Amino acid sequence: MARAKRRFVVDDEGRKESVLLPVKEYEELLEDLQDLALMAERNEEPTESLEVVKRRLEKKWQSTGSR
Repeated sequence: MARAKRRFVVDDEGRKESVLLPVKEYEELLEDLQDLALMAERNEEPTESLEVVKRRLEKKWQSTGSR
């Protein structure tokens, strides 16, 4: 995705103090931060391999009579 050009607010010496970015890009950054926070919260939770999850879901799917 092409990002819109960011604009900066500078002080009297030309040093960047703030950044202006499109609302969509800002919202995407917030969403990424929320995802990272959730990952950090769940860091200590036990994990399962993809194969184990697939088998569990297949058994659940088969027990519902779907097919």
